[in-house]
Amino acid sequence: MRDIDLTGALFDLDGVILDTENIYTEFWAEIEKEFPTGIPNFPIAIKGTTLPTILSNYPTNEIKDEISRRLKNFQANMPYRAFPGAIEFLEELMSRNIPAALVTSSDDQKMSCVFKTIPQLKDKFVTVIDGSMVSNSKPHPEGYLRAAKAINRRPENCFVFEDSLQGLAAGRASGATVVALATTYPRENLEGLADIIIELFSDNTLETLLSL
Repeated sequence: MRDIDLTGALFDLDGVILDTENIYTEFWAEIEKEFPTGIPNFPIAIKGTTLPTILSNYPTNEIKDEISRRLKNFQANMPYRAFPGAIEFLEELMSRNIPAALVTSSDDQKMSCVFKTIPQLKDKFVTVIDGSMVSNSKPHPEGYLRAAKAINRRPENCFVFEDSLQGLAAGRASGATVVALATTYPRENLEGLADIIIELFSDNTLETLLSL
């Protein structure tokens, strides 16, 4: 691993900060049963991508509107729980004056639900780049490049924290040092896709990450 002058941290949300990916997998599995796309392992294949990208797999506006309606209702009522150690890790970054940004495929309505449920999360990030703010979904690096610019940092001096294959590819393409969390995929599926692989933030401090 290369030496790092860490000056910024860029985080995905679901599967990284929030323990929600299994819940989303169940939701999209039900959608796939009713509106089959034919895409193998669809609920997993779409992880990390924006809703417009997901909806592009459906043939009619009626189907797209119905799925959007169901997702909006689902997200308004789903539980939002932070992974053990996630908020504490963000607090450690703040204590060292290392700015953090959130880069998520979620829209602003979902983010309102998140911050309402976990209000202490909002002030941990200098900026939030949500799915409505980018033209290109992950694996394109646009979101992470925009986030690095927003916190006035060079991408190569940032950590990117991701769990999905699409997100890991976006992080690598941005030039950042990529940390994979083995929350959505087992560790063996992540080998070679990140600079560092960890299980949970609660198992690692900033110092341990820098020493890996």
